[in-house]
Amino acid sequence: MFNKLFYHDKGLFLQSFHPVTVLIYLFVLLLFSLAYENPLYLLALFFLLALLIKEVDGVEAWEGFLKAGIFLMLVVMIVNPLVIRTGHTIIWYGPEVPCLGRVNISLEALYYGVASSIRLLVIISIFCLYNLMINPDKVLNLFSRIAGKSVLVITLATCMFPTMVRNLERIKEVYQLRGIDFDTGSLWERVKKYSYLYNVLLFSSLEDAIEIAASMQARAFGSGKRSVYSRNLIRPRDTLCIGSVLLALIAGIWGLYYGYGRYTFYPEADFLIKDRATVVVLFIVFFYLSVPLILSKGWKYCRFLKSKI
Repeated sequence: MFNKLFYHDKGLFLQSFHPVTVLIYLFVLLLFSLAYENPLYLLALFFLLALLIKEVDGVEAWEGFLKAGIFLMLVVMIVNPLVIRTGHTIIWYGPEVPCLGRVNISLEALYYGVASSIRLLVIISIFCLYNLMINPDKVLNLFSRIAGKSVLVITLATCMFPTMVRNLERIKEVYQLRGIDFDTGSLWERVKKYSYLYNVLLFSSLEDAIEIAASMQARAFGSGKRSVYSRNLIRPRDTLCIGSVLLALIAGIWGLYYGYGRYTFYPEADFLIKDRATVVVLFIVFFYLSVPLILSKGWKYCRFLKSKI
């Protein structure tokens, strides 16, 4: 289960971008998710992220993120109308509550809770997409020339938990093949069964540590200037993606400057679509942010495009 939440190289197009390209793209998405207040714009970002996650074959992992996100979403939607009383459109007049006074639920407070919940789901989806699109080792490798040893320590630390999860699943499968059922018996018996797992996991982790140390020694780590085994190349797909992201950022900033993407919740909720320009700006930003998705589709079905990017 937990293994699905981590990065897996599946040879997909969206996983072939340069790490800097992915970081810039996700950073711009994060900026938009924080800057936009209009629920229509936030829904568009959420829809785009859903398409990207589906394209990178990460729907199952996304479900795990959404379970936590939906729980927080419900909390926000329930708590916000109870504590915010600045809305003018009262839809329910509640009783007097000690320390809180009269609890009146306004449509604006409920609306704001929904918009905040959508923003939360967008941010969670961005981090989910980060886990699916980019190898964390490649991200850390960007800083290896500055602090090689520190990056190595961080890389080993970040890989430790996914590796332990995979090892634990394999060890559990071996014990199950030997006839041990971890779901039956009393609490003490189940604890005893799981203790076998962790004993084997401890020995396995120590063996892995010895193998890593031997590998580092065989490669003469720390004995001289650091060599490079592989390099991340900037390809036309990266140039197109970065260019489209910058255009989306320019269009988004221009729209925010003139009020497109902003939204007024209190004291009365504003219109979702004020004029035609609201939809036009949304379409332009959405189109430029969709370029990686369009390239991915073209890479699958167009041989000419595949040969050029």
